[in-house]
Amino acid sequence: MNSKSKYTQLIKAEAKRLGFLSCGISKAGFLEEEAPRLEAWLNKNMHGEMRYMENHFDMRLDPTKLVEGSKSVVSLLLNYFPAEEQIDKSYKLSKYAYGADYHFVIKNKLKTLLNFMREEIGDVDGRAFVDSAPVLDKAWAAKSGLGWIGKHSNLLTQKVGSFYFIAELIIDLELDYDTPVTDHCGTCTACIDACPTEAITEPYVVDGSKCISYFTIELKDNIPSDFKGKLDDWMFGCDVCQDVCPWNRFSKSHSEPLFNPHPELLSMTKKDWEEITEDTFRKVFKKSAVKRTKFSGLKRNINFLKD
Repeated sequence: MNSKSKYTQLIKAEAKRLGFLSCGISKAGFLEEEAPRLEAWLNKNMHGEMRYMENHFDMRLDPTKLVEGSKSVVSLLLNYFPAEEQIDKSYKLSKYAYGADYHFVIKNKLKTLLNFMREEIGDVDGRAFVDSAPVLDKAWAAKSGLGWIGKHSNLLTQKVGSFYFIAELIIDLELDYDTPVTDHCGTCTACIDACPTEAITEPYVVDGSKCISYFTIELKDNIPSDFKGKLDDWMFGCDVCQDVCPWNRFSKSHSEPLFNPHPELLSMTKKDWEEITEDTFRKVFKKSAVKRTKFSGLKRNINFLKD
């Protein structure tokens, strides 16, 4: 076995030991297919007020411009599907936000993986990314054979569906590269038909400026009144397109204790949410990604749903 294959196997085995669902590797370089798609999406203003999407266009498409000397993109998936969900008829929270903020949980695992490479392989230079820099993580995960991009624009796998985080290490080490898998959406349009705000404008195209996640997390202004009654009781994020996807029948609950929700969260009723105080918010969402929207943002969302 050559050193490239040996190192590849070592990295994948350690990723598994750290609790990642899967690990795929691609050659770092320019994403030719993604470039025109991203440009067209931005030109149609489908990013709404997410102006950061316009920044670093070249870096977004070419990791060698982001991490000097990079040769490989190591993509990793981490499951967040919960064992239990919120009670029925409550205001809803995206499942990924039930537990501790994934940025910190995954960043620590990535640092451990990078340190492992340095100990086992030698001088490996690179950077860890969790949804925090101009990296097209879904495109890299698909290129690395971890799944295909579904019609709802999320990464999908036949074995476990789509309830997982995607992260990557961009490193200056040449490895064995994986190949993409085929698309298994077929003629299914479940996600397109179910989207409450019709944000999936055509297969594989999501108008971010109409997405419930955008309204409830990214948008700093008031939610447009045209969308009154269309948010389906989602107060932070939205899982509709994933919940209806047939491939998510295969989701299995995660085994990461840090992703377990605060005990109170799952049993809170609409009334509890409407009466939430800043103290309760801080307690229930102590280390959660929900802190991004702040107490005032969550209250705004609840009031929009309630009125």
